[in-house]
Amino acid sequence: MATVRPPAVAGTFYPSEPERLAAEIDRLLEEVAAPQASPPKAVIAPHAGIVYSGPIAASAFRLLAPARGRVRRVVLIGPSHFVPFRGLAAPSAEVSAFATPLGEVPLDREALAALADLPQVAERDDAHAREHSLELHLPFLQRVLGKFALVPLAVGLAEPEEVAEVLDRLWDGGETVISVSTDLSHYLPYERARRRDRATAEAILALRAEAIGRDDACGREPLRGLLHAARARGLAAELLDLRSSGDTAGDRDAVVGYGAFALRPPGGGAAA
Repeated sequence: MATVRPPAVAGTFYPSEPERLAAEIDRLLEEVAAPQASPPKAVIAPHAGIVYSGPIAASAFRLLAPARGRVRRVVLIGPSHFVPFRGLAAPSAEVSAFATPLGEVPLDREALAALADLPQVAERDDAHAREHSLELHLPFLQRVLGKFALVPLAVGLAEPEEVAEVLDRLWDGGETVISVSTDLSHYLPYERARRRDRATAEAILALRAEAIGRDDACGREPLRGLLHAARARGLAAELLDLRSSGDTAGDRDAVVGYGAFALRPPGGGAAA
């Protein structure tokens, strides 16, 4: 029997009322300048409560607006915060959709089935049940893209090459966008966090997966996998926003860093 993965953090990380959530996401998106370039192939965005990281995340998802109606699939990968495992976790075959207060997003079961022979990919619903790193991207994607199919993958311990192999299999053309979920440094004093996050941003811009340490990003594994794949394909990274909870809604004694990035082929858009 088909099941739907319900929202786990609605009402805590973001509003649970559909109208209020839509209005809040739309407000954040409207505060970002309209995109002047083609939609990117991939975005990197944070996943904290939207009062903290929403403005930074919006700067990435706003770039996808011109692709509405063209993007048919989003490959969404983020770290597993609660369940330790090795490799990447896909939802089981019984799961038909992921839900937010804005509605259900159907899973691309054909794409997920195409990963079944990869030894680093396993079906694990437990890795998705409580996980917020993927869920926080969904309301932005729903408001920006409208209808699309989802390939959600939670990442445990994995080498960049293992994640990149999965992304390469799903890469396709302009109908597919990749969304990587990660926050940056955690609970450092404001100025120390700024320095560390700037160094991490420079590594991302240089596509240097090997330069990102375990304490630099909670989504280190999916992030490094994307950078590995992007480097092999000749993509270029762009910094969109780099701030912390000390800049948005928190104090500055112990902050969490947030960065937003876009990745494109040089001179191109998503169809790479």
